[in-house]
Amino acid sequence: MAGGLEEEIRSLEEELKRTPYNKATSKHIGRLKAKLARLKDEAVTRAMRAGGGAEGFSVKKSGDATVVLVGFPSVGKSTLLNTLTGTKSEVASYAFTTTTVVPGALEHRGARIQILDIPGLIAGAAMGKGRGKEVISVVRGADLILILLDVFNDRHLDVLLRELYDAGIRINRKKPDITIKKTSSGGIRVNTVGELDLEEDEIRAILAEQRIVNADVLIRGGATQDEIIDAMLGSRIYVPAIVAVNKVDLVDSGTMRDISRRLESEFGEPPLLISAHTRYRIEELKDAIFDHLNFMRIFMKPQGEEADLEEPLIVFRDARVEDVCLKLHRDFVERFRYARVWGSSVKHPGQRVGLNHVLHDRDILTIIVRH
Repeated sequence: MAGGLEEEIRSLEEELKRTPYNKATSKHIGRLKAKLARLKDEAVTRAMRAGGGAEGFSVKKSGDATVVLVGFPSVGKSTLLNTLTGTKSEVASYAFTTTTVVPGALEHRGARIQILDIPGLIAGAAMGKGRGKEVISVVRGADLILILLDVFNDRHLDVLLRELYDAGIRINRKKPDITIKKTSSGGIRVNTVGELDLEEDEIRAILAEQRIVNADVLIRGGATQDEIIDAMLGSRIYVPAIVAVNKVDLVDSGTMRDISRRLESEFGEPPLLISAHTRYRIEELKDAIFDHLNFMRIFMKPQGEEADLEEPLIVFRDARVEDVCLKLHRDFVERFRYARVWGSSVKHPGQRVGLNHVLHDRDILTIIVRH
């Protein structure tokens, strides 16, 4: 990152720390945050463009979902990949062993899950340090992030979370329902559904930093300054994440309890304490991966035949009939006539539905197409 841009970011961060938040300063803080976010986005974009892609970092997504292992060097990501999938990723006791993305496949509860072992993330990765630009680009394409620490480096969590945040990755957050539509005149018009603690002047100050002076803003369910900024920049990725702590076979139970309590207070949910080497709690980790991917199982029933209750089709929660059609074959959407559903998403067994029908876990589905 260019020295001038880095210095400007550091200066803004220091000014934000010095400025107390209150009604009188809220507008100024909103403007500072918006400018800081814009500059960090610019820095990340420059880092991503610098030098183009890197060999070994272009991985085609496969399976029902993609999970990326994120952690500092030498926390055991390669060993964990080997344990979860049987893939042979190089393992050694020194840093930066993994220099490319190594894919593996985890088969669990009917799902085929792609696991990616990437080079260790380091402080400053979001701004392009180390292999940061390549690593971050892979992480942004994940369906789930598995943050891996070890018992000797469990305090690295805050650094990893900050790097992901600076790279525009919002973990375990629902995307705010905010629409910003630029207009040719009329100033900033704010419409809300539900309570909003922000003043309209704060929103105007934030948008002005991006030179947006005419726009219709619709906010449903409230919003913070940071969420307005994220919506304005439009480059944010919202991804679920879990934390696991490796190498617990090397410490006593008291140390494990202390680590678990500290990380739960920092992350909001308890970490999974595992040992990739001894396979301690690996099956629980597989279950956690499956559950956090928000999968559901759909059983297909060919017309006039019995449903296949042995091998479900794995889709994401809230999938529609159209999503299932696309997963089976793109032609199914173009040739679609109707579908029949048995299960909790319909009022009566075999109900006739269209492409937009939202399915539930364990529904049975028949798709009727034109021949």
